[in-house]
Amino acid sequence: MSDNKYLSLLAEKYETTDKVKSELVNLEAILNLPKGTELYISDIHAEYKAFNHIIRTGAGNIKEKIDEIFPDENVQEMEHMAMLIAYPTDMLQGKPTDSAEANLWSALTINRLLKLLRHLGTKYSRSKVRKAIDEDFRYFTEELMLSVDANQTEKKDYYQQIIKRLIELDQDEKFIRSLCITIQELTVDHLHVVGDVFDRGAGADKVMDRLIQFHNVDFQWGNHDVLWMGAYAGNLACLATLLRIAVKYNYLYELEDAYGLNLRPLFLFAEAHYTDNNSGFTPASRADDELYGVENQTRLSQVHQALSIIQFKLEGQIISRRPDFEMADRNLLERIDYDQQTINLAGETYTLKNACFQTISPELPNQLTDGESYVMTAILSSLQKSEKFQRHMHFLVEKGSAYLVYNRHLLYHGCIPLKDDGSFLEMKIEDASYSGRALLDQFDAHIRRGIHYPDIGDDYSTDLMWYAWAGKCSPLFGRSSMTTFERYFIADKKTHQEGDNAYFTYREDPKMMTKILAEFGLTDPQSVVINGHTPVKVGDGESPIKAAGKLMVIDGGMSKAYQKTTGIAGYSLLNDSYGFKIVTHAPFTSIADILAKGKGNESLKYFLEEKPKRRMIKDTTIGDKLRASITDLNALLDYMP
Repeated sequence: MSDNKYLSLLAEKYETTDKVKSELVNLEAILNLPKGTELYISDIHAEYKAFNHIIRTGAGNIKEKIDEIFPDENVQEMEHMAMLIAYPTDMLQGKPTDSAEANLWSALTINRLLKLLRHLGTKYSRSKVRKAIDEDFRYFTEELMLSVDANQTEKKDYYQQIIKRLIELDQDEKFIRSLCITIQELTVDHLHVVGDVFDRGAGADKVMDRLIQFHNVDFQWGNHDVLWMGAYAGNLACLATLLRIAVKYNYLYELEDAYGLNLRPLFLFAEAHYTDNNSGFTPASRADDELYGVENQTRLSQVHQALSIIQFKLEGQIISRRPDFEMADRNLLERIDYDQQTINLAGETYTLKNACFQTISPELPNQLTDGESYVMTAILSSLQKSEKFQRHMHFLVEKGSAYLVYNRHLLYHGCIPLKDDGSFLEMKIEDASYSGRALLDQFDAHIRRGIHYPDIGDDYSTDLMWYAWAGKCSPLFGRSSMTTFERYFIADKKTHQEGDNAYFTYREDPKMMTKILAEFGLTDPQSVVINGHTPVKVGDGESPIKAAGKLMVIDGGMSKAYQKTTGIAGYSLLNDSYGFKIVTHAPFTSIADILAKGKGNESLKYFLEEKPKRRMIKDTTIGDKLRASITDLNALLDYMP
């Protein structure tokens, strides 16, 4: 064994053959448990309350489990039980006020929760269930879970005494809360976030904090996520863009508070150089506009203009220094006739509206003024020094990737770039060309490199992070161009069209999806693609299920900006040991409304596939890892005396 360093290290953990054999028995048994429930969610866009509701309710999975276990109980009581599990602190305020009634309610509720918890625990090992239980109540919970077993009637008085005494000692509400949290955790075993935590909403930091707390999560980066990661990596164009989006959607102050940004130089610069004569830069309205006043709206309009011009200058700089990005047609400030206030695009001349070009030098249009440079340097410094922002970005890198192959399925946010003929679109990155899986691997590697070297803001990796946001070959973007400039300055809406990559036509074709799956090594007929990024236009009859079930689009649709287009609040996806279920979400209003109704806002749920046989852990990615461990342990046994 001394010749095999790995087995020597393994032997330090398992010192005797009995310990090795015991672990073998354990791992081989786990392989034959049903796989845990996975929840796939995408395009959260910082809508914390809507996202948190989906997590708390398991996308409606908790209510479904209740319906399975309590088919003959009062429907309204079961709906309230589901809301109790999701929002225990709020729902406990509605407990009966009469002491005797309250005690009866607590006893009944505890018994129901224990029955549900026992049912959920049957698909997990006992040690996993134990870890999920609140340590302060672990003994009681494990003992009482046996009380719902019909074979334990001889200990009935013992169990009743535990519950009775918990109530007498005013521990019943704490115990109920602990059971609810444990049920939440066991209802969803693994969370997949298929891109776009950030932008358009004010709660990105809260979403990230919630995800850090979640017991088992991974990310497939979206274009909005990489925009923020690029800003952390020092790319000023990414930083200007995320700030512009923040002021456009009117959450700049929340962003300032969340991450401790130094925005004072920005406001002073904007007030000194811009006026409020551009209606195209008025931020989105919000309920507390009257509280902040008209003067504040003027100030935000000025900041909006300043950030937009800074963004376009910085983008032009990247395009100029990276000719291999092939984006010369998007170096827009160089295409403006500043005397005539017109621009030439694709051979046509357009008159510009909302012009606010006073800080642009026609001779050097992409050059920042000294004031603009100072503003961006100050904001970047405060952002990179933010402990919370550092923690969030490092978590995204640790748990994230450009794509994920998991449990025989392929997850990615945007697209696999294709040519019009259906072949994989190539992109030159440094000295070689890449397409398909290799292209995504390159983006993944450069994004990680950019994050690891945040002191260098204009290196190739950080510039490629910006390209991931807006480039025509970007697998995270999937369009021919980002027409932000046109939307601000050109009235003709035909210039606003961004042009989808051919992927979005081919994704309806089962053969193309089979080809894409094979590119990532997936040949199982049951393998599917799970895709975020594009809202499903339900109002126009579009389905989230495409290519005869080989692809599912699960844009969460939580952003209110999308809901006029979608007609709903998007989809999430559940996958348990029996197969896939898609969940349709109604627009989230408020927690108060949901609690008042006493039920969630999940409007539809149905099976996408039924397997004749349950999928067990041995059929999963975790199963592959366990089999590798079993192989190592068997090898260790052969070496041991």
